[in-house]
Amino acid sequence: MRQQYAVRSLMIVAGLIVLGIAVIAQMIRIQNSEQAKIFLSQGDLYAGEFRTFYPERGEIYDRNGHLLAGNRTVYEVGVSLGEMKDVDALAYVLGTYLDMTFEEVREKLLNSPETWTYVVVKDFVDANTVAALQEVVKQLEEADDDRLNGLGFKPHFQRSYPEKTLASNVLGFVARDGRGYFGIEEKYNDLLAGNPVQMWVPRDPNKATEIPKVPNGTTLVLTIHRDLQAKVESLLDESLVEYGAKNGTIIVMDPKTGEILAMASTPRIDLNNYTDYFLVYENGSQYNRAIGSAYEAGSVVKVLTMAAALDAGTVTPNTTYIDTGSINVGGITLRNWDRQPWGQRDMTECLRYSLNVCLAWVATQMGSPTFYSYMDRFGLGHRTGVDLADEAMGRLKVPGDSDWYPVDLGTNAFGQGVTVTPLQLMMAASAIANEGQMVTPHVLYAMLRDGHQYNVPSQYAGSPISAQTARTLTEMLAVSLEGESSAALVPGYRVAGKTGTAQIPTPNGYDPNHTNVSFIGWGPVDDPRFMIYIWLQEPTASIWSSQTTAPVFSKVAEQTVIMLNIPPDVVRAQYGSR
Repeated sequence: MRQQYAVRSLMIVAGLIVLGIAVIAQMIRIQNSEQAKIFLSQGDLYAGEFRTFYPERGEIYDRNGHLLAGNRTVYEVGVSLGEMKDVDALAYVLGTYLDMTFEEVREKLLNSPETWTYVVVKDFVDANTVAALQEVVKQLEEADDDRLNGLGFKPHFQRSYPEKTLASNVLGFVARDGRGYFGIEEKYNDLLAGNPVQMWVPRDPNKATEIPKVPNGTTLVLTIHRDLQAKVESLLDESLVEYGAKNGTIIVMDPKTGEILAMASTPRIDLNNYTDYFLVYENGSQYNRAIGSAYEAGSVVKVLTMAAALDAGTVTPNTTYIDTGSINVGGITLRNWDRQPWGQRDMTECLRYSLNVCLAWVATQMGSPTFYSYMDRFGLGHRTGVDLADEAMGRLKVPGDSDWYPVDLGTNAFGQGVTVTPLQLMMAASAIANEGQMVTPHVLYAMLRDGHQYNVPSQYAGSPISAQTARTLTEMLAVSLEGESSAALVPGYRVAGKTGTAQIPTPNGYDPNHTNVSFIGWGPVDDPRFMIYIWLQEPTASIWSSQTTAPVFSKVAEQTVIMLNIPPDVVRAQYGSR
């Protein structure tokens, strides 16, 4: 009998063990089922909810630590419909403080979709307005008045620009969708914005400490010199008024590193009111003309033609040419800007007097393959690669293109029929100011992330000419300015540079009464520390660059040597410092 009971007991124990194993197996199966994963992804509806948190956008500073773009806290003002007690009271109070009508607020609260439990009345409300509303709510709560029940405020960040219009063409802006447009804000949008994080948020306020902090976006330090930028913008605005120009741009760059110290363009907008963009600009190319607008720059291109000819050995500074006032290239007669003969001139004088005929002759002596090979090496027809959004390419027609003709060799030599952006030509000319090495322009100086600073190294875009050619041409351009007592000269400093006056092309040919005037120059000649490019669009006071952009160059250069603390030539020579 006892043996029978023992067998039964063992069977019961075994059954329980099998049952237990089955229960455990079922638990494991359920926990790993698709239904469980979906439930866990949704979370416990009574304990909390999943929310996406966006990091604070990285700030932007100038090279000396001045804040150019930051963030301010604004609020979303909304109402939880399930807690709402008095729609009329809410409509009256919110309408008063949020600059809305009673009817607008009431319509939003009463006619929202049935599935909505929360209605946003207005977003991007400033902190002062919200503080005033919170004070009203507090007073009513103290009086046990529940007419504003359901009213809530959700803080979030909005981009702010403390300098308003300063460097607006360089910075770009952030719209309410959180995305950057134009300039630095667009180019480095992903770095600045950081990575959104989805988190489980407990409704129990006592568990709020369980929410981890979302890492901020990357902070950027620019090469821009804030004080120089402000001064350059002021000089540009004054120049537009003085010479009656439509628009313009001025760039200041270090020709040895490619660091852009100032980049001013017109028109500009207060970035805090970025919707003005649609009122001010007709298209995106106008936002920053320094990189977005390609145009025929005229005689400033002659420095590249002469650089190519000197480097190829086609001419030397002492090579002479008898200028009769015209030259035939490809069956077409080309003439000087004044349509006059200049007689026998050496190459320095050809630059000094900006003789179209002489430079066209130089190009024909080089021949098309050599000339266009050098122009390609200088980067014409290519983007510079500057770290700003929406850069234009420009155009250099070459033999083989359907719209290239033999005469283009002559006209391209003095800047006609070639389109460039101001920064494009500046990059090309940096090879002349920098011992033959061409630099890549850039605006980003460093990135700050997780307590570490990562500096951005300078990059070089090749050596289109030799160091000796660069030094020779720089001296020729300096002598050229000095020989004509140019308005571009800077007291105490030797500078090199070239004017450019270009008639504006129309469907019926070139308009002699409307010009684009430009100037490119650098200094001090013995150790270039700055390079300046100026473009004024259609001046009316004078159509000539020598009378417009040349004096502007002198003013900008004077401010640059002060801001950068560059001693005069005599002082540097006395102490042997560079």
